[in-house]
Amino acid sequence: MSISNLEGVETASPIATRQMRNAIVASLLGWSLDLFDLFILLYVAPVVGALFFPSSIPTLSLAAVYASFAVTLLMRPVGSGIFGHYADVHGRKNAMFVAIVGVGISTAAFGLLPTIAQAGYIAPVLFLILRLVQGIFVGGVVASTHTIGTEWAAPNRRGAMSGLVGGGGAGIGALLASFVFLVMSSLFPGDAFAVWGWRCMFFAGLLSSLLGWFIFNNLEESPFFKEQQKGKAAGTITATDKPVKKLFSSGWRNVLFLNLLITFGGGAGYYLTSGYLPSFLKVVNGVPNNVSSLILMGASVIAMVSAIFFGGLSDYIGRKKTFLLVGVCMAVLLPVCYLGMGKATDTSAITLYALAIAFLGNAGYAPILIFLNERFPTEIRASGTGLSWNIGFALGGMMPTFVSLASAGPAQIPMSLSVFVVVIFAIYLTGALLIPETKGDFR
Repeated sequence: MSISNLEGVETASPIATRQMRNAIVASLLGWSLDLFDLFILLYVAPVVGALFFPSSIPTLSLAAVYASFAVTLLMRPVGSGIFGHYADVHGRKNAMFVAIVGVGISTAAFGLLPTIAQAGYIAPVLFLILRLVQGIFVGGVVASTHTIGTEWAAPNRRGAMSGLVGGGGAGIGALLASFVFLVMSSLFPGDAFAVWGWRCMFFAGLLSSLLGWFIFNNLEESPFFKEQQKGKAAGTITATDKPVKKLFSSGWRNVLFLNLLITFGGGAGYYLTSGYLPSFLKVVNGVPNNVSSLILMGASVIAMVSAIFFGGLSDYIGRKKTFLLVGVCMAVLLPVCYLGMGKATDTSAITLYALAIAFLGNAGYAPILIFLNERFPTEIRASGTGLSWNIGFALGGMMPTFVSLASAGPAQIPMSLSVFVVVIFAIYLTGALLIPETKGDFR
């Protein structure tokens, strides 16, 4: 069977159907557990900012924490280069396992760090070093989870699968972080949270390593990768052993560049919505931790619904039209929600705005995963998808830092967010106009 004939392999037998289900679960949970580890920092950003990057100006302290988050994002392309190469040459499964366990262990290590009051300036240095290590592993997770699930999925459900893994995984990760935040806020109320609560949240990252071990026990390799390996052994398929080098060759550089216009917009939109909501609720609205965690749990559920809906929509109207529709909605509606939420004082109104922001933010990148998969052939798919996603999201992930720096105080944050998203989604729409339609182009 050639790779081009794999479109129906997923439903060929009960065994194939079971393996497809295992791959979907592995991709979804693998990505959600890793985002759970990343979200932990976002949920404790104000506390961590005061302990590791103290400042008399709250927005500067917050900006420093988001800068450390951006440092992790900047290392993710490195991780994609390393693990993407392994996934394309040696297989997706093992690359995913090592990366997920690595993220969990590096996250738990944050809970052991001394604060600046305990160790001086070595504390933020150690904090940043761990962020670099974590970023490499997270980049590796993207290269594997964002390919093996869609390579097993049925052809007419790949868009929905894209939303499920990319957005659903993010929603589950945020939901888990919200739940842990709620538990720790209850166990360590008030000032106690700044002593032990934030540490225990990081220790929860070990769940990723433990659950990752069980997830991959029954997972088989991608059918596309297995078929490629058979073809290479038989001499009927020629696949590169240097996928990253091929990506930056003249034949693929333009593809990579156009991808970044979309992934930057999707990434920035996500981090300025779901990623910024925890800080928005605490710094701008002054919502207590226990109430904030409940709002964020609701936002996580809405995020999953949005991602699956818009991912599925791309199966019907195409990837390009979905990007154009979402881009216009984001540029117009997000500023309205930011400004309205900034003025809201009633908990119900704040909650409705938060849910709307989460719904819009997760629509922006729902079809991106499958769009990237369709842009690259099997031999460079993990590297191409991982690098395109991680470079774009690394650039997008820097936006919360700039928003915080551009705001003289908490009252200016809603307007700064509004201005940034209009500019960012103008770039996103430019990319959507320039890219080709990729629906059905899976090879």
